[in-house]
Amino acid sequence: MEQSGELKTNTLAIVGFILSFLIPIVGFILCIIALGQIKKTGEKGKGLAVAGIILFGVLVLIAIIAAIVSFVVLNPGTQAPLH
Repeated sequence: MEQSGELKTNTLAIVGFILSFLIPIVGFILCIIALGQIKKTGEKGKGLAVAGIILFGVLVLIAIIAAIVSFVVLNPGTQAPLH
């Protein structure tokens, strides 16, 4: 604990949030671990950890949409006829 009486920000929350942009799955895992630590220690950083988890979810959703769109665009013969 810091001498000023303020709690420090959880290091894993910071690292996990940053890695959510670079290596999303690693960032996601670190953010989940950070939330558990924050719950036990009362440190700051819950917002960063939650933001990292949300960012991972958004990136997964974008990847799924991109995969569906690319499948439809690259395989036009698989579409049902319009008549």
